[in-house]
Amino acid sequence: MKVAIVTGASSGIGFGCATTLAGQGMAVLGTGRDPDRLAALERNCDRIATLAVDLTDDDAPAAITAAALDRFGRIDYLINNAGVGSPKPLHETDDASLDHFLGLMLRAPFRLAREVIGHLQPGSAIVNVTSTFAVVGGLRGGAYSAAKGGLTALTTHIACQYGPQGIRCNAVAPGVTLTPMVAGRLEDERFRKINTEMTPHQRLGRVEDVAATVAFLCSEGGSFINGQTIVVDGGWSSTKYLSDYALNSTWVAR
Repeated sequence: MKVAIVTGASSGIGFGCATTLAGQGMAVLGTGRDPDRLAALERNCDRIATLAVDLTDDDAPAAITAAALDRFGRIDYLINNAGVGSPKPLHETDDASLDHFLGLMLRAPFRLAREVIGHLQPGSAIVNVTSTFAVVGGLRGGAYSAAKGGLTALTTHIACQYGPQGIRCNAVAPGVTLTPMVAGRLEDERFRKINTEMTPHQRLGRVEDVAATVAFLCSEGGSFINGQTIVVDGGWSSTKYLSDYALNSTWVAR
């Protein structure tokens, strides 16, 4: 049985990834900071184990790796998903916020990948969940964009360095996805318009869209994909689309 580690698995995209991979027959170690939410994840499937841990702790990578090996005896896939939202633009970002974003979304996955890489065998893979803000410029991206952009660069390095050993690494870059973290932001009319009226699809992204893409990259079908970023955003980042509503609205001079 193949074994996957999924970080940030207590809710949202991480929860979806963990349950999707388990549903495809994998054993999964899901990590997060909320023991109650992790307990709910574990109840979904007997192939899922969980570990409550702060990824930014110095001993977190060793603890996560040991937990996976102790429980399942091997590691085949690492899904670096844990993240945080609601960033501020560069001029509003203080050092504490900068350190928090970089620590959780760049330093932590770097250190966990470094710990896990020695246990991966040919055919294994790492998937880093980045963002459309690592693909195009994003308003208010700030430290979030910097962290996700760094994770994209780490992805291509791992793909190049460890590809000859049969270890692949790719990134999945979701656009706005309907998760608890995003729900509050969609109440902001400006944020909602930027995403709904500029997406050439009939809906916003769902957790299942991202989880299915991650699962594909961990499948035989994705076994020759390496060093790539797959954007899951309904065309938001790759088109100049505007909805009929946006095109027929009254424009305000800049």
